[in-house]
Amino acid sequence: MLDVGCGAGLFLGLLASCGRGIRGVGFDVSPGAIATAKQMAERFNGQLQFHRLDVDEPWPRETFDVVSIIDVTHHVPPARQRRMIATAASHVAPGGVLLYKDMCRRPRWRAAANRLHDLLLARQWIHYLPVESVEHWAAEEGLGLEHEERIDMLWYGHELRVFRRAMK
Repeated sequence: MLDVGCGAGLFLGLLASCGRGIRGVGFDVSPGAIATAKQMAERFNGQLQFHRLDVDEPWPRETFDVVSIIDVTHHVPPARQRRMIATAASHVAPGGVLLYKDMCRRPRWRAAANRLHDLLLARQWIHYLPVESVEHWAAEEGLGLEHEERIDMLWYGHELRVFRRAMK
């Protein structure tokens, strides 16, 4: 599994803790988050690897059964979002999955709550990406939409999409 924008590695760490024997690679732009992820990874005997990378730097070369992009895209400048989705798609193995979740743009009051959250915690002005653009770009990269879901929790709103690459 490849976790794009893995932060401190929580997602991969939780999956590895379930005893499924996954091999995971995560990367993030934050040196502090990656240091925390590497410290956590020591518990998993080499199952998990973490790297400090920007989305524009070379990604790990191999393909993966699962590539996840969870709450990352809104932190990427709009001019780089399309390329990030294409690069992620290129790392999905035949029969594999691209798991995409990000903040919603509508309704506006939920989008405003998401934006306020990131302004306060990440000190960053976020860049919403219409989920329809993600769907279109994933299709252009040979991925079929397998599942779509809207997730509303408290005042936050999220869009979940699961894409699959056909077997060769």
